[in-house]
Amino acid sequence: MARMGFSRTTGLLVFSVASAVCVTPSMAAAQSSQPPAQVTLPTVTVTAQKEPADPQTLPVSLTPVSLDALWNGGMTTIGDASMYAPNTFFTDFSARKLSEPRFRGIGSSPANPAITTYIDGVPQLNTNSSSIELLDVSQVEFVRGPESSLFGRNTLGGLVNITSVRPSFSKWTGSAVVPLGNFNAYEVSGDASGPVGSKAAVGFAIGHSQRDGFTKNDVTGHDIDYRNGTFGKAQLLLTPGADWEARFIYTGERARDGDYALGDLGSLRADPFHVARDFEGHTDRDINALTFVARHAGKRMTFTSTTGFVHWKTDDLTDLDYTPLPLLTRSNAEKDSQFTEEARIASTPDGALKVSNSAVLKWQAGVFIFTQNYDQDAVNTYSAFVLSPLIPVSVDQHSPQSSLDDKGVGLYGNGTLTMHEKIDLTFGARLDHEQRTADLHTFFDPQIAPPAVVNTAKGFSNVSPQVAIAYHSRPNVMPYFSISNGYKAGGFNPASPAGSEAYGEEHTWNYEGGVKTDWLQRRVTFNAAVFLIDWQDLQLNLPNTAVPGQFYIANAGRAQSNGFELELNGRPRAGLDLFATYGYTSAHFATGVTSSGVDVSNNAIPNTPDDTASFGAQISRDLNRRIKCYGRGEAVFYGAFKYDDANTAGQSAYSLVNFRAGARAKLVFVEGWIRNAFDTQYIPVAFAYDPHLAPSGFIGEMGRPRTFGVTAGVSF
Repeated sequence: MARMGFSRTTGLLVFSVASAVCVTPSMAAAQSSQPPAQVTLPTVTVTAQKEPADPQTLPVSLTPVSLDALWNGGMTTIGDASMYAPNTFFTDFSARKLSEPRFRGIGSSPANPAITTYIDGVPQLNTNSSSIELLDVSQVEFVRGPESSLFGRNTLGGLVNITSVRPSFSKWTGSAVVPLGNFNAYEVSGDASGPVGSKAAVGFAIGHSQRDGFTKNDVTGHDIDYRNGTFGKAQLLLTPGADWEARFIYTGERARDGDYALGDLGSLRADPFHVARDFEGHTDRDINALTFVARHAGKRMTFTSTTGFVHWKTDDLTDLDYTPLPLLTRSNAEKDSQFTEEARIASTPDGALKVSNSAVLKWQAGVFIFTQNYDQDAVNTYSAFVLSPLIPVSVDQHSPQSSLDDKGVGLYGNGTLTMHEKIDLTFGARLDHEQRTADLHTFFDPQIAPPAVVNTAKGFSNVSPQVAIAYHSRPNVMPYFSISNGYKAGGFNPASPAGSEAYGEEHTWNYEGGVKTDWLQRRVTFNAAVFLIDWQDLQLNLPNTAVPGQFYIANAGRAQSNGFELELNGRPRAGLDLFATYGYTSAHFATGVTSSGVDVSNNAIPNTPDDTASFGAQISRDLNRRIKCYGRGEAVFYGAFKYDDANTAGQSAYSLVNFRAGARAKLVFVEGWIRNAFDTQYIPVAFAYDPHLAPSGFIGEMGRPRTFGVTAGVSF
């Protein structure tokens, strides 16, 4: 088993070596001759604070991952792209719908995320719709730290901001790509965009991918976690006037995947990628989303309206005992519809308010409304005599049959006062109010116990302030400090132990200091940040010990997280790009905190690696006038972490290494690639389970094994 240990010391050493490799050639070049003007890192524009900006001028920790980085790294999901962001960890299940991000120790459940994904300005209020194929995507931004003062209730840990490629107004362009790999993996995808007249442009992208499973069921000899998905995107961009534009975006995805690859934790470690069960199910998901963005750019003010409709549904069927015995199965049908509308006004550079001869104020303000309707019917089917020797028939337990409705409104304002062109004072706040209603039913068929019914409603309100100061000590150096409040509303669990049907609000205060720099005519950027997070009423996603495979949210009390982050990017010369990141997080419960009746004082927050680090390089060279060769290598490291709040079990440190190399002509390219090159075996996600079904007391899923293949494509 290929495994590499990793510690804070190792991470700092790796970062230092990578930094030296990146900076030393740059310094040598600078001393020997003036660097060519064209050798510079590409200009990046982000919308992490809603309005377009240079990330090096914003007093927040954020990592933009550009289209080039996504393409060159072979990234197809948000979880893949997160390797570029320090102190970021995704717990990805084999089922596409279950992908939960955690930043600096902060995370939660799919139904009440602490880190919200925004796709073209539309928040995904449930993580079931956030982990989609990165099709026709131009950039992914990972923003770490509370963003509640601008984005509202479910961003107390940060946000993931995804933007789609804009259709081309200049000419028709397009591409087609076919990756082939082991496990009988293949994908066919293509895109095209171009002008339709002088005031409209369209874009289309479509793809299909499938592969065999990584995990074998020893009872049947089948692979169980296969994947089969089709996805597409269509866009219409209109510019009816010089100062108006309208954009319509449709996104759809249809997944027909195999079963969860879950198995007893101890058995998986003894015999990786092997499970034993008598029943094999499936995990299906359908997503349809429509976005409409209208923007007016006046001389002194811009107006933006973003309207989003998202509908998704899932259907799961699995062997819930995960053993060769015919004991227990679970079917789970979920569906959700959300509507969001945000209207925002903001000052333009010419519209900034002149406060004095040496101070100007740029500002933005907006209103946000949403509705969400969620329904679930989860049925656990117990075989005869399983629940009791006195029950000779199979029994269906609906846990839950539920309907959760949510509606709310948010009002926010934000301003940055620039004084003497050197000091930026940013301040803002957001008021959120929402009303949640729940209609929850838990019952048996046939009725062997009284049903449980909960029909209730509750409102939540909060004001989230934020203040930051940045000092442009030199044109390329900006230290900053910020204080911000994070907020996540309370709500209702579709199903939970008696007395835990509702959970309360969660709040954080985040204190952060950092510095953003660029050097050698922006051939090198180096950013650093330190942070302290103080939690109140931390929400935890806990397994329900009374109902296998079911989770609920409960407030655990106080906790604290602190750490630091380092990021370095460099282009020492044309054709050579290097990057390195390192993050350290220490996240623990406070003294006196209990969870599920157990004292977890000073325990580590689950699913939070002590360290994260990554480094890599890409080099390209002209073979001749028509062909360019390129190669890329990258490594990502995750420190040790615990699976549960009691810190009973966990994953030791591990590393993953990827390589990619190919050749490109004007219209065609071909490349070979390998991911997890050394076939590291690791279990990134596991949770407590009935020890009668899982002897270790936990079940989990293996991380992806070594995959390799070739990709060919054409473009025009």
